[in-house]
Amino acid sequence: MALTPQNNDAFLREVDDELRRDQLLTFWERYGRWTIVGIVAALAAFGGFLYWQHRQTEAAGVQGEQLQAAYDQLGNGQPDAAAKALAPIAQSGRPGYRALAQMTEADILLSKKQDKAAAAKFAAIAADTSVAQPFRDLALIRQTVAEYDTLKPQVVIERLRPIAVPANAYFGSAGELVAMAYLDSGRRDLAGQMFSQLGSTESVPETIRQRAVQMAGSMGVDTSAAKVRVVTPASAATAQ
Repeated sequence: MALTPQNNDAFLREVDDELRRDQLLTFWERYGRWTIVGIVAALAAFGGFLYWQHRQTEAAGVQGEQLQAAYDQLGNGQPDAAAKALAPIAQSGRPGYRALAQMTEADILLSKKQDKAAAAKFAAIAADTSVAQPFRDLALIRQTVAEYDTLKPQVVIERLRPIAVPANAYFGSAGELVAMAYLDSGRRDLAGQMFSQLGSTESVPETIRQRAVQMAGSMGVDTSAAKVRVVTPASAATAQ
């Protein structure tokens, strides 16, 4: 019996559906187990990532508490206890906590007049490329302060000149050291220029700007552009 167009369409759809079921069954028989394995592996990997993320957050919280405990001990005049608490954090895999702990260790050494050991701690932070650049810049400045009396002026200048620029957050501290090194090397003109620049840079802390303006003025450098109130012994006495 001949099929009508409607029956023919229904028959073709039935054949097409059956063919799709056969293809799906064949695919599942061939690859179904591997599909399940892949899904399970993906879920396991995602679960592992969530667990790792949780552990990282948990570890950061613990280290933050340990660091705060060390600071509290320092505040209570217990540097040795603080140093002991800082030791494991100074070996942390988290660069920020590690740098903070190492910098505090160096400060404790400075308080004990162990400048050479402190400078070595600061130098290690400054050389650690996993640490954020502002930490490294600060460590380099602190290292230079600890070593200043043992360094030639040119070493100080070459070390800090790259960060003794207005765009750097530590321009004030680095620039002041560079200016002093210029003075120590007999280059008063360059020292005066640096002091003048420090005095006229509004992002520099007020106390550094005041000192810079005083130093520049004593060398005959024009500091009229510096919008800073210079406190002299005479003006301080008048204010009292």
